[in-house]
Amino acid sequence: MERLSGVVERITFSNEENGFCVIKIKAKEHKDLVTVVGNLASVSIGSVLELSGKWKTDSRFGAQFCVDFYKETLPATIAGLEKYLGSGLIKGIGPVFARRIVGHFKEETLKILDMMPDLLTEVEGLGPSRIEKIKTAWEEQKEIKNVMIFLQGHGVSTAYAVKIFKRYGNRSIDLVKENPFRLADDIWGIGFKTADRIAGKLGYEGDSPERIKAGIVYTLGELSDDGHCFAFRDQLSARCSEILQLEERQISASIDGLIDEKILISQDHEETGSKAIYLPAFFYSEEGTAKRISEIIAGKSRVQVQSAGSINKIILNIEKEAGFSYDDVQKNAIRKAAASKFMVLTGGPGTGKTTTTLAILKVFRKLGADCLLAAPTGRAAKRLSETTGSEAKTIHRLLEYKPPEGYKRNSSNPLKCDVLIIDETSMVDIVLMNNLLKATPDEAAVILVGDVDQLPSVGPGNVLRDIISSGKVEVVELKRIFRQAMGSKIITNAHKINRGEMPWLKGGSESDFFFIEESEPARVAEIITELCTKRLPPYYSADPISDIQVLCPMQKGDTGTVKLNEMLQEALNSKKEGAPFLQYGGRNYRIGDKVMQIRNNYEKNVFNGDIGIITGIDMEDRTLVTDFYGNETEYDINELDELVVAYATTVHKSQGSEFPIVVAPLTTQHFLMLQRNLLYTCITRARKAFVLVGTKKAVSISVSNNKIRLRNTMLKEKISCFCQGTQSSFSSL
Repeated sequence: MERLSGVVERITFSNEENGFCVIKIKAKEHKDLVTVVGNLASVSIGSVLELSGKWKTDSRFGAQFCVDFYKETLPATIAGLEKYLGSGLIKGIGPVFARRIVGHFKEETLKILDMMPDLLTEVEGLGPSRIEKIKTAWEEQKEIKNVMIFLQGHGVSTAYAVKIFKRYGNRSIDLVKENPFRLADDIWGIGFKTADRIAGKLGYEGDSPERIKAGIVYTLGELSDDGHCFAFRDQLSARCSEILQLEERQISASIDGLIDEKILISQDHEETGSKAIYLPAFFYSEEGTAKRISEIIAGKSRVQVQSAGSINKIILNIEKEAGFSYDDVQKNAIRKAAASKFMVLTGGPGTGKTTTTLAILKVFRKLGADCLLAAPTGRAAKRLSETTGSEAKTIHRLLEYKPPEGYKRNSSNPLKCDVLIIDETSMVDIVLMNNLLKATPDEAAVILVGDVDQLPSVGPGNVLRDIISSGKVEVVELKRIFRQAMGSKIITNAHKINRGEMPWLKGGSESDFFFIEESEPARVAEIITELCTKRLPPYYSADPISDIQVLCPMQKGDTGTVKLNEMLQEALNSKKEGAPFLQYGGRNYRIGDKVMQIRNNYEKNVFNGDIGIITGIDMEDRTLVTDFYGNETEYDINELDELVVAYATTVHKSQGSEFPIVVAPLTTQHFLMLQRNLLYTCITRARKAFVLVGTKKAVSISVSNNKIRLRNTMLKEKISCFCQGTQSSFSSL
């Protein structure tokens, strides 16, 4: 073991997810700056480090010092103090104020911050509010350092120390020692495996009851991430046994204990004769959704419909106002909607779904009904507003969700409406659907609109498909492609793919669907970058950032979102000399960057999949502001793991969105994700033009692979059970 000491001059790379850093230090007896690599996530520029480790020579980067252990001491020189305080360590102190503070207090600076912070009023430009911010941040960073040292001593990245401190405060270390597994539930980004590592370091045995119980709950959570509402008992035991490296009999005994404690719920699965094991949230969401559907169907409608003839007259009046006629298919769908308490309107692109929805809305309003419109995401709600000319909200906003209270609209305080229309319902998971229907009055009519052939919701459940297949609600499926849509190769190819046929890949100057054949993944990435920056913007008079979206099957690889975002950010919004930027997790965030929220954040009213533009960066406070559809939201540096650069994103994340131009890679490198519904969803996100770059073989594999990944749900059966005796019909028009 060799030793090295020096001052941190530069942080070249920092991965907040695993704590790995590459830094440059000025070390004694070394003329040039020394490259140091290892878990150094808690260090700041200006920190004085005492390092233990070993030297190695990297073929690309030369000599590096690999750290096994480090100790940080406070800087002693004025220059070191200035660097240390100006590194962004203390919120409220950037390079400018660091220079002023150190220039005023000299070697006494740290003593002043520790013991006499009120003397900061002597520094020019420091007002009361900034001084309070500095005092708070200085105290917090001292506590955070303790948490970081504790975590580092137990073999885990220190990257989550700030989040742990924000959640637990001064009790952080005590609470983690008491039950490290709670981190997996309480801290977003820390999973069971990380918590399990900490527990092992703290002396928890591999077969401890706490570990097994936490592992079972974690496994069910993992399965819910794959869309499952429950796990079959055998499936749960086997998966847990593999994760925990324990015998299934040990797992089974703990499952029984968790059921007795009401932490898990067991229910018979009649079709298989097995036991279905639920987390309570998903069990009650399935039961609640099924029960509410039956109650709404049975409820007496507030909408007074005199006869089919009266509806036909209203339709005729609407046609006169609009200056065009609906065809028989649309009229039939409109009549069914007016007569139904709970109806699903489904169909692919170009089948008149939007036009029919607008007509249904107009008919209900002619009947004097009070209508509410909503969609799962901000972008989908915005599009619904534009197509109907009426206000549409996100479902969360409609239900007035406010943490920590939850949904203000519920069974005790229901929505005030006669008709509720929900668009892009294929995106709605079981928990959100349950909360939506709980807030829906029994007397209201519900119209669910969506394309059942798209990818299912990111969250658990297969809600739209299960409601349709239950046979207990009115379902109208629009199949006919209207003449004006027939001219679009985007639409005709989407339907061909949905039928299992190869799309038409020959473009042409009049086409809106283009295919560029290229098998080499690295070259595919280069072509996509060229399309987004040089070829498409002038041809379509498009803004390359707001109008063009790259959609990928996967995140990794040469044609995954990570690599393409690096290339597109550099090409479209490269770093400018002197321009402000923030770095987090190896990513750079700049003003003008397109970014995406990757988790629901109810406090900020921003949700998974929302896309925005960074409009401001404060280097002093280490914050940035992002504009999401007019909602300006501030992020602290430690919240940036919720935000990713989004010039390229996955097809799954694009659900409910529509973009003027979509560019997509599709190669055999994406083999695991080559599925028909993924390609179909990808194509149907484009409004004006779609460009596919890849191989015909990859397209053929996708079209042929129609294996819908089955999800463990019992919603269909529960709807049938609750709706015994309810009349329904399925119309394929």
